[in-house]
Amino acid sequence: MKEKISENPGTLPYAHHTGSAIVKPEDQGKITGRALAAMQSQTDIQMSQIYQQMQLLAEQAKAIQSRVQYSERIYQAQVSFEPLINHHYFLYQKEDGTDFLSMISPNEWGRKKGFAKFLAEVKLLADHTWDIVQENKSTDG
Repeated sequence: MKEKISENPGTLPYAHHTGSAIVKPEDQGKITGRALAAMQSQTDIQMSQIYQQMQLLAEQAKAIQSRVQYSERIYQAQVSFEPLINHHYFLYQKEDGTDFLSMISPNEWGRKKGFAKFLAEVKLLADHTWDIVQENKSTDG
């Protein structure tokens, strides 16, 4: 009977007595398939997160570009005062097509408006670029 007893029963590829846990051979294809599916799912999630971050960065870059374009336009406009950081001002276009910056909002002008078109409400930032608080999207001014 000695030949039927293992000295190291834990190394046997099968249960060595009736009370042992059932040992079944694993299907390597199933294991590999599950692992690949889990890996695919994780990498898809990570790629999606990176894509969302890229979109956010692209939007931020467009906002900065727009701010720079408006800033250049304002610095070429007529300004008869010294703008202060974090204060709101109003950009207008005259009849002749030139721009000017004012402290007066569109609804504060009397009957005789001094402008042809209201372009935007802007705020001077600490880096001396201008943030567009509200842009006039209508064509009538």
